[in-house]
Amino acid sequence: MVSAMERKQPKYAELVDWIQEQIASKRFLPGQKMYSENRLKEMFQVSRQTVRHAISVLEDEGVLVRKQGSGTYISNIRQENLENKTRIAVVTTYVDGYIFPKTIQGIENVLFENGYSVQIAFTNNQIGREKTILEDLLSRDEVAGIIMETTKSGLPNPNLPLYEELQRRKVPVIFINSYYPGLIIPHVSLNDRMAGEKAVEYLIEKGHCKIGGIFKLDDGQGHMRYAGYLDAMQKAGLAIDDSRIVWIDTAMMQRLGEYRNLLIGRLDGCTAAVCYNDQIAFEAASILNSVDIRVPEDISFVSIDDSELALLGDVTLTSIPHPKDKLGEKAALNLLKMIQNPDYDGTYEFSADIVERESVIKR
Repeated sequence: MVSAMERKQPKYAELVDWIQEQIASKRFLPGQKMYSENRLKEMFQVSRQTVRHAISVLEDEGVLVRKQGSGTYISNIRQENLENKTRIAVVTTYVDGYIFPKTIQGIENVLFENGYSVQIAFTNNQIGREKTILEDLLSRDEVAGIIMETTKSGLPNPNLPLYEELQRRKVPVIFINSYYPGLIIPHVSLNDRMAGEKAVEYLIEKGHCKIGGIFKLDDGQGHMRYAGYLDAMQKAGLAIDDSRIVWIDTAMMQRLGEYRNLLIGRLDGCTAAVCYNDQIAFEAASILNSVDIRVPEDISFVSIDDSELALLGDVTLTSIPHPKDKLGEKAALNLLKMIQNPDYDGTYEFSADIVERESVIKR
Protein backbone atom coordinates (compact mmCIF):
# COMPACT_ATOMS: atom_id res chain seq x y z
CA MET A 1 0.00 0.00 0.00
CA VAL A 2 2.74 2.42 0.97
CA SER A 3 5.67 2.58 -1.48
CA ALA A 4 9.20 2.13 -0.19
CA MET A 5 10.93 5.40 0.54
CA GLU A 6 14.13 6.37 -1.22
CA ARG A 7 15.70 7.18 2.13
CA LYS A 8 15.24 5.76 5.59
CA GLN A 9 13.08 8.09 7.66
CA PRO A 10 11.02 7.93 10.84
CA LYS A 11 7.73 6.02 10.65
CA TYR A 12 5.68 9.09 11.55
CA ALA A 13 7.28 10.97 8.63
CA GLU A 14 6.23 8.22 6.20
CA LEU A 15 2.67 8.61 7.43
CA VAL A 16 2.87 12.43 7.15
CA ASP A 17 4.14 12.16 3.56
CA TRP A 18 1.46 9.64 2.62
CA ILE A 19 -1.39 11.79 3.97
CA GLN A 20 -0.01 14.89 2.22
CA GLU A 21 0.24 13.00 -1.06
CA GLN A 22 -3.35 11.74 -0.77
CA ILE A 23 -4.51 15.32 -0.27
CA ALA A 24 -2.37 16.73 -3.09
CA SER A 25 -3.60 14.03 -5.51
CA LYS A 26 -7.24 14.68 -4.47
CA ARG A 27 -7.81 11.23 -2.97
CA PHE A 28 -8.63 13.04 0.29
CA LEU A 29 -10.86 16.07 -0.22
CA PRO A 30 -11.21 19.25 1.86
CA GLY A 31 -13.65 18.68 4.70
CA GLN A 32 -13.38 14.88 4.43
CA LYS A 33 -12.98 12.93 7.65
CA MET A 34 -9.56 11.35 8.11
CA TYR A 35 -9.19 7.65 8.84
CA SER A 36 -9.36 6.75 12.51
CA GLU A 37 -6.18 6.28 14.54
CA ASN A 38 -6.90 2.54 14.72
CA ARG A 39 -7.19 2.21 10.96
CA LEU A 40 -3.98 4.18 10.32
CA LYS A 41 -2.22 2.09 12.95
CA GLU A 42 -3.22 -1.12 11.14
CA MET A 43 -2.46 0.23 7.67
CA PHE A 44 1.07 1.32 8.51
CA GLN A 45 1.84 -1.27 11.19
CA VAL A 46 2.94 1.42 13.66
CA SER A 47 2.10 2.32 17.23
CA ARG A 48 -0.78 4.58 18.22
CA GLN A 49 1.81 7.07 19.51
CA THR A 50 3.38 7.23 16.02
CA VAL A 51 -0.03 7.89 14.45
CA ARG A 52 -0.83 10.63 16.95
CA HIS A 53 2.55 12.27 16.37
CA ALA A 54 2.00 12.32 12.60
CA ILE A 55 -1.48 13.81 13.03
CA SER A 56 -0.12 16.45 15.41
CA VAL A 57 2.54 17.44 12.86
CA LEU A 58 -0.09 17.86 10.14
CA GLU A 59 -2.39 19.69 12.52
CA ASP A 60 0.40 22.16 13.33
CA GLU A 61 0.89 22.73 9.59
CA GLY A 62 -2.84 23.39 9.09
CA VAL A 63 -3.32 20.29 6.94
CA LEU A 64 -5.58 18.48 9.41
CA VAL A 65 -8.16 19.84 11.85
CA ARG A 66 -9.34 18.04 15.00
CA LYS A 67 -12.99 18.46 15.97
CA GLN A 68 -13.68 17.48 19.54
CA GLY A 69 -16.09 14.59 19.81
CA SER A 70 -16.16 14.15 16.03
CA GLY A 71 -12.71 13.22 14.73
CA THR A 72 -9.95 14.57 12.48
CA TYR A 73 -10.72 16.21 9.14
CA ILE A 74 -8.87 17.46 6.08
CA SER A 75 -8.69 21.24 6.35
CA ASN A 76 -10.23 23.29 3.57
CA ILE A 77 -6.91 24.37 2.05
CA ARG A 78 -8.21 24.17 -1.51
CA GLN A 79 -11.05 26.59 -0.92
CA GLU A 80 -8.77 28.96 0.95
CA ASN A 81 -6.31 28.91 -1.94
CA LEU A 82 -9.08 29.65 -4.43
CA GLU A 83 -10.33 32.58 -2.38
CA ASN A 84 -6.82 33.99 -1.94
CA LYS A 85 -5.98 33.44 -5.64
CA THR A 86 -2.72 31.81 -4.68
CA ARG A 87 -0.43 31.40 -7.68
CA ILE A 88 2.41 29.09 -8.59
CA ALA A 89 4.98 30.24 -11.15
CA VAL A 90 5.95 27.59 -13.70
CA VAL A 91 9.00 28.44 -15.79
CA THR A 92 10.30 26.12 -18.53
CA THR A 93 12.90 26.62 -21.23
CA TYR A 94 10.48 26.15 -24.11
CA VAL A 95 6.75 25.79 -24.73
CA ASP A 96 6.98 23.59 -27.82
CA GLY A 97 8.73 20.28 -28.46
CA TYR A 98 7.66 16.84 -27.39
CA ILE A 99 8.52 17.14 -23.68
CA PHE A 100 7.17 20.47 -22.49
CA PRO A 101 3.42 20.43 -23.31
CA LYS A 102 2.89 17.14 -21.46
CA THR A 103 5.06 18.21 -18.52
CA ILE A 104 3.21 21.52 -18.18
CA GLN A 105 -0.14 19.71 -18.46
CA GLY A 106 0.88 17.37 -15.64
CA ILE A 107 1.82 20.35 -13.47
CA GLU A 108 -1.38 22.25 -14.23
CA ASN A 109 -3.63 19.26 -13.54
CA VAL A 110 -2.31 18.86 -10.00
CA LEU A 111 -2.13 22.57 -9.14
CA PHE A 112 -5.60 23.43 -10.47
CA GLU A 113 -7.12 20.50 -8.58
CA ASN A 114 -5.57 21.87 -5.41
CA GLY A 115 -6.89 25.38 -5.88
CA TYR A 116 -3.81 27.14 -7.26
CA SER A 117 -3.65 29.30 -10.34
CA VAL A 118 -0.62 28.96 -12.60
CA GLN A 119 1.62 31.68 -14.02
CA ILE A 120 3.66 30.32 -16.95
CA ALA A 121 6.82 31.79 -18.46
CA PHE A 122 9.56 30.55 -20.80
CA THR A 123 13.29 31.31 -20.80
CA ASN A 124 14.05 29.98 -24.30
CA ASN A 125 17.10 28.51 -22.56
CA GLN A 126 18.64 32.00 -22.35
CA ILE A 127 20.35 33.20 -19.18
CA GLY A 128 19.28 36.81 -19.78
CA ARG A 129 15.64 35.79 -20.08
CA GLU A 130 15.92 33.67 -16.91
CA LYS A 131 17.31 36.73 -15.08
CA THR A 132 14.39 38.92 -16.20
CA ILE A 133 11.81 36.35 -15.07
CA LEU A 134 13.46 35.85 -11.67
CA GLU A 135 13.74 39.60 -11.07
CA ASP A 136 10.06 40.01 -11.95
CA LEU A 137 9.05 37.24 -9.53
CA LEU A 138 11.11 38.85 -6.77
CA SER A 139 9.73 42.34 -7.41
CA ARG A 140 6.10 41.20 -7.41
CA ASP A 141 6.48 38.75 -4.51
CA GLU A 142 3.07 37.25 -5.30
CA VAL A 143 3.67 33.53 -5.79
CA ALA A 144 3.37 30.74 -3.25
CA GLY A 145 6.05 28.68 -4.97
CA ILE A 146 8.02 28.17 -8.17
CA ILE A 147 8.53 25.19 -10.47
CA MET A 148 11.59 26.06 -12.55
CA GLU A 149 13.44 24.37 -15.36
CA THR A 150 17.11 25.26 -15.24
CA THR A 151 18.75 27.27 -18.03
CA LYS A 152 22.01 25.89 -19.47
CA SER A 153 22.61 24.01 -16.23
CA GLY A 154 25.81 22.49 -17.59
CA LEU A 155 27.53 25.90 -17.44
CA PRO A 156 28.27 28.39 -14.65
CA ASN A 157 25.22 30.60 -14.15
CA PRO A 158 25.30 34.28 -13.04
CA ASN A 159 21.68 34.11 -11.80
CA LEU A 160 22.34 31.93 -8.76
CA PRO A 161 22.19 34.94 -6.36
CA LEU A 162 18.57 35.50 -7.47
CA TYR A 163 17.69 31.94 -6.46
CA GLU A 164 19.50 32.49 -3.16
CA GLU A 165 17.33 35.58 -2.59
CA LEU A 166 14.20 33.48 -3.19
CA GLN A 167 15.52 31.03 -0.60
CA ARG A 168 16.20 33.86 1.83
CA ARG A 169 12.57 34.98 1.41
CA LYS A 170 11.48 31.37 2.02
CA VAL A 171 9.78 31.01 -1.38
CA PRO A 172 9.63 27.26 -2.15
CA VAL A 173 11.43 26.43 -5.41
CA ILE A 174 11.71 23.06 -7.12
CA PHE A 175 13.71 22.41 -10.30
CA ILE A 176 12.61 20.08 -13.08
CA ASN A 177 14.72 18.06 -15.54
CA SER A 178 18.02 19.26 -14.05
CA TYR A 179 19.45 21.41 -11.25
CA TYR A 180 22.25 23.85 -10.43
CA PRO A 181 25.00 22.06 -8.46
CA GLY A 182 25.80 25.27 -6.56
CA LEU A 183 22.33 25.49 -4.98
CA ILE A 184 20.64 23.33 -2.36
CA ILE A 185 17.25 23.25 -4.08
CA PRO A 186 15.21 20.05 -4.70
CA HIS A 187 14.71 18.73 -8.22
CA VAL A 188 12.46 16.26 -10.01
CA SER A 189 13.99 14.65 -13.07
CA LEU A 190 14.80 11.51 -14.97
CA ASN A 191 17.81 9.77 -13.42
CA ASP A 192 20.01 10.92 -16.29
CA ARG A 193 23.13 9.15 -15.09
CA MET A 194 21.20 5.89 -14.94
CA ALA A 195 19.84 6.59 -18.43
CA GLY A 196 23.32 6.98 -19.91
CA GLU A 197 24.54 3.89 -18.10
CA LYS A 198 21.60 1.71 -19.15
CA ALA A 199 21.94 2.81 -22.78
CA VAL A 200 25.58 1.70 -22.88
CA GLU A 201 24.90 -1.52 -20.95
CA TYR A 202 22.21 -2.40 -23.48
CA LEU A 203 24.62 -1.86 -26.38
CA ILE A 204 27.29 -3.93 -24.66
CA GLU A 205 24.77 -6.75 -24.17
CA LYS A 206 24.20 -6.62 -27.93
CA GLY A 207 27.91 -7.17 -28.55
CA HIS A 208 29.09 -3.62 -29.13
CA CYS A 209 32.39 -2.38 -27.69
CA LYS A 210 33.28 0.59 -29.93
CA ILE A 211 30.59 2.89 -28.56
CA GLY A 212 30.48 6.61 -29.24
CA GLY A 213 28.12 9.30 -28.05
CA ILE A 214 26.48 12.62 -28.82
CA PHE A 215 25.91 14.68 -25.68
CA LYS A 216 24.71 18.19 -24.88
CA LEU A 217 27.40 20.43 -23.45
CA ASP A 218 25.42 23.29 -21.92
CA ASP A 219 22.71 21.31 -20.08
CA GLY A 220 23.27 19.30 -16.92
CA GLN A 221 21.37 16.33 -18.38
CA GLY A 222 24.09 15.97 -21.01
CA HIS A 223 26.83 15.86 -18.39
CA MET A 224 24.96 13.29 -16.29
CA ARG A 225 24.18 11.09 -19.29
CA TYR A 226 27.85 11.20 -20.25
CA ALA A 227 28.78 10.28 -16.66
CA GLY A 228 26.52 7.24 -16.97
CA TYR A 229 28.20 6.41 -20.29
CA LEU A 230 31.57 6.47 -18.52
CA ASP A 231 30.24 4.33 -15.65
CA ALA A 232 29.11 1.56 -17.98
CA MET A 233 32.22 1.64 -20.16
CA GLN A 234 34.51 1.43 -17.13
CA LYS A 235 32.51 -1.37 -15.51
CA ALA A 236 32.79 -3.36 -18.73
CA GLY A 237 36.53 -2.69 -18.99
CA LEU A 238 36.13 -0.97 -22.36
CA ALA A 239 38.49 1.70 -23.60
CA ILE A 240 37.15 5.26 -23.42
CA ASP A 241 38.14 7.26 -26.48
CA ASP A 242 37.41 11.01 -26.36
CA SER A 243 37.56 11.14 -30.14
CA ARG A 244 34.31 9.14 -30.29
CA ILE A 245 32.32 11.75 -28.34
CA VAL A 246 30.49 14.65 -29.99
CA TRP A 247 29.66 17.59 -27.71
CA ILE A 248 27.03 20.05 -28.95
CA ASP A 249 25.33 23.07 -27.39
CA THR A 250 21.81 24.49 -27.77
CA ALA A 251 22.65 26.52 -30.88
CA MET A 252 24.42 23.60 -32.59
CA MET A 253 21.52 21.30 -31.79
CA GLN A 254 19.14 23.58 -33.70
CA ARG A 255 21.26 23.30 -36.88
CA LEU A 256 23.03 19.98 -36.55
CA GLY A 257 23.37 19.63 -40.32
CA GLU A 258 26.02 22.36 -40.32
CA TYR A 259 28.22 20.08 -38.20
CA ARG A 260 27.88 16.98 -40.35
CA ASN A 261 31.64 16.60 -40.86
CA LEU A 262 32.25 16.72 -37.10
CA LEU A 263 29.52 14.15 -36.53
CA ILE A 264 30.67 11.79 -39.27
CA GLY A 265 34.31 12.09 -38.25
CA ARG A 266 33.76 11.45 -34.56
CA LEU A 267 31.49 8.43 -35.09
CA ASP A 268 33.73 6.89 -37.75
CA GLY A 269 34.71 3.41 -36.60
CA CYS A 270 31.96 3.19 -33.95
CA THR A 271 29.54 0.29 -34.16
CA ALA A 272 27.08 2.06 -31.84
CA ALA A 273 26.36 5.41 -30.22
CA VAL A 274 24.31 6.89 -27.39
CA CYS A 275 22.38 9.99 -28.46
CA TYR A 276 21.40 12.76 -26.02
CA ASN A 277 17.79 12.62 -27.16
CA ASP A 278 15.47 11.46 -29.95
CA GLN A 279 15.78 14.72 -31.88
CA ILE A 280 19.54 14.35 -32.16
CA ALA A 281 19.29 10.65 -32.99
CA PHE A 282 16.70 11.35 -35.71
CA GLU A 283 18.81 14.07 -37.35
CA ALA A 284 22.11 12.22 -36.90
CA ALA A 285 20.66 9.14 -38.61
CA SER A 286 19.68 11.29 -41.59
CA ILE A 287 23.14 12.89 -41.77
CA LEU A 288 24.93 9.52 -41.63
CA ASN A 289 22.57 8.02 -44.20
CA SER A 290 23.55 10.81 -46.63
CA VAL A 291 27.08 9.33 -46.74
CA ASP A 292 25.81 5.76 -46.87
CA ILE A 293 26.32 5.01 -43.15
CA ARG A 294 23.13 3.24 -42.19
CA VAL A 295 21.34 2.76 -38.89
CA PRO A 296 21.40 0.01 -37.62
CA GLU A 297 23.40 -1.95 -40.23
CA ASP A 298 26.56 0.15 -39.87
CA ILE A 299 25.96 1.88 -36.52
CA SER A 300 23.36 1.21 -33.82
CA PHE A 301 21.66 4.05 -31.92
CA VAL A 302 20.11 4.27 -28.45
CA SER A 303 18.49 7.62 -27.64
CA ILE A 304 16.61 9.17 -24.73
CA ASP A 305 13.03 10.54 -24.40
CA ASP A 306 10.97 7.91 -26.30
CA SER A 307 9.03 10.65 -28.08
CA GLU A 308 7.00 10.51 -31.27
CA LEU A 309 10.25 11.16 -33.15
CA ALA A 310 11.40 7.69 -32.09
CA LEU A 311 8.69 6.29 -34.38
CA LEU A 312 8.91 8.66 -37.35
CA GLY A 313 12.13 7.65 -39.09
CA ASP A 314 12.69 4.83 -41.55
CA VAL A 315 14.13 2.94 -38.59
CA THR A 316 12.34 3.25 -35.24
CA LEU A 317 14.58 4.22 -32.35
CA THR A 318 15.42 2.18 -29.29
CA SER A 319 14.96 4.82 -26.61
CA ILE A 320 14.73 5.51 -22.88
CA PRO A 321 11.41 7.17 -21.94
CA HIS A 322 11.26 10.61 -20.35
CA PRO A 323 8.45 10.66 -17.73
CA LYS A 324 6.94 13.90 -19.16
CA ASP A 325 3.46 14.32 -17.57
CA LYS A 326 4.36 12.11 -14.60
CA LEU A 327 7.38 14.31 -13.97
CA GLY A 328 5.14 17.40 -14.01
CA GLU A 329 2.66 15.81 -11.63
CA LYS A 330 5.41 14.73 -9.24
CA ALA A 331 7.03 18.17 -9.27
CA ALA A 332 3.69 19.81 -8.48
CA LEU A 333 2.86 17.33 -5.72
CA ASN A 334 6.28 17.78 -4.13
CA LEU A 335 6.06 21.57 -4.33
CA LEU A 336 2.73 21.43 -2.50
CA LYS A 337 4.41 19.35 0.21
CA MET A 338 7.20 21.93 0.41
CA ILE A 339 4.63 24.71 0.81
CA GLN A 340 2.99 22.79 3.64
CA ASN A 341 6.30 21.75 5.19
CA PRO A 342 9.38 23.91 4.43
CA ASP A 343 11.68 21.10 5.60
CA TYR A 344 10.35 18.60 3.07
CA ASP A 345 12.98 17.39 0.56
CA GLY A 346 11.19 17.36 -2.79
CA THR A 347 13.96 15.69 -4.78
CA TYR A 348 12.86 12.70 -6.85
CA GLU A 349 14.50 10.98 -9.82
CA PHE A 350 12.60 8.62 -12.11
CA SER A 351 14.22 5.30 -13.03
CA ALA A 352 15.39 4.72 -16.59
CA ASP A 353 14.18 1.83 -18.75
CA ILE A 354 14.85 0.76 -22.33
CA VAL A 355 12.14 0.56 -25.01
CA GLU A 356 13.54 -1.76 -27.70
CA ARG A 357 12.93 -1.03 -31.37
CA GLU A 358 14.84 -1.34 -34.64
CA SER A 359 17.88 0.94 -34.23
CA VAL A 360 20.12 -1.63 -32.49
CA ILE A 361 21.38 -4.91 -33.92
CA LYS A 362 23.59 -7.61 -32.43
CA ARG A 363 27.28 -7.78 -33.28
